Amino acid sequence: MAKYDKADIERRMAGAVEALKHDLAGLRTGRANAAMLDPVTVEVYGSHMPINQLSSITAPEPRMLSVQVWDKSNVGPVDKAIRSAGLGLNPIVDGQTLRLPIPDMTQERRKELSKLAGQYAEKARVAVRNVRRDGNDALKVDENKKEISEDDRKRHEGEVQKMTDRTIGDIDAAASAKEKEILGQ
Repeated sequence: MAKYDKADIERRMAGAVEALKHDLAGLRTGRANAAMLDPVTVEVYGSHMPINQLSSITAPEPRMLSVQVWDKSNVGPVDKAIRSAGLGLNPIVDGQTLRLPIPDMTQERRKELSKLAGQYAEKARVAVRNVRRDGNDALKVDENKKEISEDDRKRHEGEVQKMTDRTIGDIDAAASAKEKEILGQ
């Protein structure tokens, strides 16, 4: 079965933090951020494609996104995809460029997004705990196969717990910073 691998556990825990940071980047905070459009897919050429494969997205102003569509025939589908993505954005079409003014967020919307950030953080914490469990299970298997002693298993379990605590601290810090940003504090 699985053999204990400290580097693999660290990599998987770091992956959970990276996934969280990616999820949090997509949350709207009232400031323009190109990552806001990451979840948008556009129906073109008979398939669904991520918007960033059809255009370049920039934030020329703090409350404005600019989407430069590369192929003129895709302007309509990109406009439609942004409008129907549920982001509350209404593009202004200007040739092959779509300007997206970022509207002010209501207090209610801020609370919803803050709650969503908390849910993303909890999902990341669960992922880290699952990695911890896998690591501890591997240690028990190694001990049962007589590959490591009970003392080694306990020492390694302590290392795994320290990695878990450190990683969950990183998750909490990222989520807390994002919630403050969303709530405008």
